[in-house]
Amino acid sequence: MDTSAARRGGAGAVLAVLAAATLFGTTGTAQALGPSGTTPLGVGAARIVVGGLGLLAVLPYVGGDRRAALALWRSRWGLLAGVMTALYQVCFFGGVARAGVALGTLVTIGSGPVFTGLLSWLVLRDRPRASWVIATSVCVVGLGLLIGSDAGGAGGQPLGLLLALGAGAAYAVYTVGAKHLMNAGHRSDDVMTAAFVLGGVIMLPLLLTQPLAWLATPSGIVMALWLGLATTTLAYVLFGRGLLHLSAGPVTTLVLAEPVVATFLGVVVLGERLPPLAWVGAGLVLAGLALQGVVAARGGAASEPARRTEDAVRGEGFPL
Repeated sequence: MDTSAARRGGAGAVLAVLAAATLFGTTGTAQALGPSGTTPLGVGAARIVVGGLGLLAVLPYVGGDRRAALALWRSRWGLLAGVMTALYQVCFFGGVARAGVALGTLVTIGSGPVFTGLLSWLVLRDRPRASWVIATSVCVVGLGLLIGSDAGGAGGQPLGLLLALGAGAAYAVYTVGAKHLMNAGHRSDDVMTAAFVLGGVIMLPLLLTQPLAWLATPSGIVMALWLGLATTTLAYVLFGRGLLHLSAGPVTTLVLAEPVVATFLGVVVLGERLPPLAWVGAGLVLAGLALQGVVAARGGAASEPARRTEDAVRGEGFPL
């Protein structure tokens, strides 16, 4: 593959991940605008159930194979990715319920790149590049300022923070597991579908234990469809396309755009106010994202296994 094609693929992958992160960032606002009577666990379970079904429905139309996707459940990494998607929902929505939406989201997403970079190094032998270390450090400092400014007005409970860290770790394991399957030659959309359908199967019993009257209201239906189809089905199709071309570490650094989007929506849509320190933190996150995006777009972030996988999949006619 020539250099210009690699750069186009890298730029497209960066845009795909940033688009996914933007959709992820609408989750908190959608929940805040939703009906009363919801529970964090109920919303998280509904999201993954609807999103998993959505991925299964669109899979043939994006070049995937349902049988191949579900067959991934028999693999160790496929099973682990599915379990981690369910565990992420439990930890994340439990964490934000106790530590607050702003702080819980920041701790979850901020810890993700660190966990993912270390796991990628240990499991995928994907040594972190200096650009990733610098960009992630800048982003983490920015997130630290956001947290320190108490942007969400929540002091946070220790259990909530631990659950948020658990969500970050689950997200990291899921990302590395998905990347491992892609490096082995599996299609990105098959991998995403396998993980979220299995996660939905695991979460369905939990959904049935929650109060569900809100699902019968118009605003509840709209919220469930947005969270499931937009922030899960569409977002993870885009996420998978980006992960196919980029290393796991840079992908999770780019996903740090999520809390910035969430913060912006909180100010513009929900009328929240941020102190000056929070704006400085958001600016640092954006600077780190810009650095990681430029490096990745130039083809500097993809690992050799990722390039070999991309070449092999391109030979199969997969629509990249």
